[in-house]
Amino acid sequence: MTLRASLQKLKQNISQLKEGLLRASSSRRITQAEADRRQNLIDDLQTREKQLNTTFKGEVTGAETNRSSLMTGGTGGAAANPWLINETEETRGLMFGEIKQQQQRIVEAQDAGLDALASVISRQKIMGQEIGNELDEQNEIIDDLAHLVDKTDDRIRNETRRVKLIETKSASCGMLVVIMLLLVAIIVVAVWPV
Repeated sequence: MTLRASLQKLKQNISQLKEGLLRASSSRRITQAEADRRQNLIDDLQTREKQLNTTFKGEVTGAETNRSSLMTGGTGGAAANPWLINETEETRGLMFGEIKQQQQRIVEAQDAGLDALASVISRQKIMGQEIGNELDEQNEIIDDLAHLVDKTDDRIRNETRRVKLIETKSASCGMLVVIMLLLVAIIVVAVWPV
């Protein structure tokens, strides 16, 4: 009866582990690789739980015993510890609480790194906005300068036209003066008694 109660408790614990893994995986508290590793361990526990139930009920056949020994790597001896499968050097020999603390420190370090990255990105954003504002001001100055250059160019063209007009007027005025002087000279010579 104690064995039956223990097997029932084992089954409940395995289902709790499965639910806890599902919650941890869906809330992304653990990586996908870690979730896969834990799922493999839970699957191994379920298989062993079924083997224990079968053994308890006395229904073990020779084929099942051979299959069991093939899966555990032995010939009916002690199976390899499933918790050591894919275990990293950092976690080997640590208790569950210590592993949890280690993971918490890793998460805190990642959070600190993300906070530092966020502050750098924030500073870069501010710098980008300031550069954009400076470029807007420079563009306004360039537009004003271009407008002034256009106005100055128009003035220079107008003054150049006036200078050419005055030049042509002065040239024709000089001719008129010469014509008038010649006319006066002709009249003087005609009127002068010889």
